[in-house]
Amino acid sequence: MPQTPARSKSHGESHFSKVALIGKFLAPSLASSAGVLEDIAQFLTHLGCQVVLESTTAQLSGISQYQTLDVQGIGAQCDLGLVVGGDGTMLGIGRQLAPYGVPLIGINQGRLGFITDIALDDYQTVLKPMLMGEFEEDRRSLIHGHVMREDKCIFDALAMNDVVINRGGTSGMVELRVIVDGHFVANQRADGLIIATPTGSTAYSLSVGGPLLHPSVPGWVLAPIAPHNLSNRPIVLANAVEVTVEVVSGRDASANFDMQSITEMQIGDCIKVSKSQYSVRFLHPKGWSYYDTLRKKLHWNEGGS
Repeated sequence: MPQTPARSKSHGESHFSKVALIGKFLAPSLASSAGVLEDIAQFLTHLGCQVVLESTTAQLSGISQYQTLDVQGIGAQCDLGLVVGGDGTMLGIGRQLAPYGVPLIGINQGRLGFITDIALDDYQTVLKPMLMGEFEEDRRSLIHGHVMREDKCIFDALAMNDVVINRGGTSGMVELRVIVDGHFVANQRADGLIIATPTGSTAYSLSVGGPLLHPSVPGWVLAPIAPHNLSNRPIVLANAVEVTVEVVSGRDASANFDMQSITEMQIGDCIKVSKSQYSVRFLHPKGWSYYDTLRKKLHWNEGGS
C-alpha cells in the first residue's frame, strides 16, 4: 500500500502524527490507570498528535472520547505506539506489532522496567524531545517457535524474551533431546529448558545462571532449569541456527512463549525454534545506554559515584 507523504512539521509539533496508547491488559490495573492514560492522551494532543486507544485498553479503562483501534488497525494506521505498563505489557504488544514495524516507547507503570524505561513521574520531560525526533532506536530480535506433533504443526508463536519448555506442576523431571542445526547436543534431564533472546537474557534465563547478552549480539542463550547433571550449563548459540527440542519422557510438559502463550506437549512432540523475520523497534531517550539500564535495574555499584 503506498504511503501518504508526511506533512511538514511546525516548530514544537510532534514528529509522530498518529500515536496509539496501550495500557496494561488486566482490568483492575487499567481501571486504576485511567486517569494516567487520560493525562498522557491530553499531553500528546497538546503536542499535535492524533491519539487513538488500543481497543482493549479503551474497553477496560472506560475511556471513550478517543478513536479506538485493534492491533491490526494500529499497525496499519499509527506511526508510534506508547505503552503504559510494565515489561509484560510491552512483551505482549511488541510481539503483536512487530510484523508492522511500528516503533514503541515504554512508560513504566510496572515494577522492574527493563524495556519500559521512562519513569511515569518523568514522562512529560523525557517524552517531549523524543516526540520531536530526539531518540535512540533499538531493534530487538524475536524467536519463532513451532510445536510439532507427528510432523504437523499444532501451535506456533513469537517470543521476545524466551521460549520455555517446562515439566508439569506435579510431575518429576522431563527428559529433553536437544538438536542444533541437525547436530545432536544432548539428552537433558531437568525441570525444563529456556531458549532466550538477548532481551530475555535479563529475565528467567538470568535466574537460572544464564549470561547477559547485549541486545546487539546475534545470539541466544540455551539454559537448563535445575538440571539433574550439574555439569549441564548454559550455552550461547548463534541465532542463525534452528534448535529442536523433543520431549523424550515426563508428564504434563508444556511450552510457553514469554510466559504469555502456552501449549501442552506430549511425549514425542518437539518444538522447532528459529529466528523470526520480524524485530521489535524500541525508541529510547537520546543518550540512552543499555549499560545504564543494567546498572540501575540490577543495582550494580550501589553506593558508588
